[in-house]
Amino acid sequence: MAKPDPAAAKKERNKTIRWVVTIFFVTIFVSGTISLISDAVMSVSGIVVAFAILLVIIFVGIIFDVVGVAVTSADEKPFHSMAARKVPGAQDAIKLLRNAEKVSSICNDVVGDICGVVSGSASATIAAQILTKTQFSWPQVVTLLMSALVAGSTVGGKAIGKSFAVNSSTTIVSSVGRLLYTFRRIPHAFKKRRKK
Repeated sequence: MAKPDPAAAKKERNKTIRWVVTIFFVTIFVSGTISLISDAVMSVSGIVVAFAILLVIIFVGIIFDVVGVAVTSADEKPFHSMAARKVPGAQDAIKLLRNAEKVSSICNDVVGDICGVVSGSASATIAAQILTKTQFSWPQVVTLLMSALVAGSTVGGKAIGKSFAVNSSTTIVSSVGRLLYTFRRIPHAFKKRRKK
């Protein structure tokens, strides 16, 4: 039985600690920024626009949750044959799958939790807007209904999304890989135009 390499174990541990610390500070920064922007926009928006923003936030959380589940569910083999045929995005998809733990952490935990916090804050803002424009005997009911609506939409959407992600993981990862490939090609396209 081979003995574990202490140096390799220490390197892996330090790598994990750096990843956790990075994610911690990135989450604080991104969450604070998005909360600040959404609160500022929603405070000067009408109820309809505020509802639309809330739905977008919930939808983004669901989409990233789907991607996170798909990456942990997908098999790498089909993408090797795609890469051999030089299908755009296949190499990016393989990178996603080989870093499934980090991708899942970012999509499900970081983005998912940020969207959860921001949607909760947004629902409170909408409830406050409704209460300033109407008179309710029990204002707590409005806040409760908004919280229940956000929670139900988020949980229900993620439940449907998870089922779709598991059953269509290859298609989803392939689509995300193609999207990443397209984003990577944008700087090259600008460079070509400048040379012309």
